[in-house]
Amino acid sequence: MRIFLALVLMLGYAASQAQPTRLRGTISAFDGKALSVRDAGGAVVQVEVQEKSEIVFTKPMSIGDIRPGDFLAISSQKRADGSLTAYEVRRFPKPLNPGHRPLDGRDDQTMTNATVGAMVQAANGRELTMTYEGGAQKIVLPENASISTLVPGSREQLVAGAPVNLTMDAARVALRIQVGPPKR
Repeated sequence: MRIFLALVLMLGYAASQAQPTRLRGTISAFDGKALSVRDAGGAVVQVEVQEKSEIVFTKPMSIGDIRPGDFLAISSQKRADGSLTAYEVRRFPKPLNPGHRPLDGRDDQTMTNATVGAMVQAANGRELTMTYEGGAQKIVLPENASISTLVPGSREQLVAGAPVNLTMDAARVALRIQVGPPKR
C-alpha cells in the first residue's frame, strides 16, 4: 500500500510540474470546442478549447502608439553582428515573464519581454532600449514590423485563417490562446 501511495504521489507531482506546450500556426477550423491549428510544418493539431481557456486578441497598432514605460514582448532576428531587429511586437497590459532569451531554442531569434526605457529614431526605423531586471537590450524596430496590443478576446475570433500562438497542457487543452486578425 505504501508503494502504491508513493507512486501516486510521484505521478501527481510529475503531472503538476509538466510544462505547457507552445503551438504556433494558423487556424484551419473551429467547431466551438475543437480548434484545428496548422503548424509551420503543415501538420494539423487538434486542441480542445474549454471555458477556462484564456483568449486574447492581438489588436493591430502603429509604431507611434509605443511609449516609454510600455511593457512589450519583442520577437527579434539576431544579425551576424549581434544586433537585434524586431519582426513582431506585442504590448502587454502588465509585465509577463520579463527577460531576454532565445526564441523557441534558436540561436538566431530572441524574445525580449521588457519595459521601453528609451526610444530614438534610427536610420532603419526606431531603436528601442528595453530594460528588465538584470539587463537591457537595444532593438531596432523597422516600419514593417508587426505591432499589436493584447486585449481580451472571444471565441468568435477563432476563425479559419487567423494566426494563433497558444499554450496547451499534456491533454491538449488550451490554457491560453493568442489570436490575431485573419491574414488576407
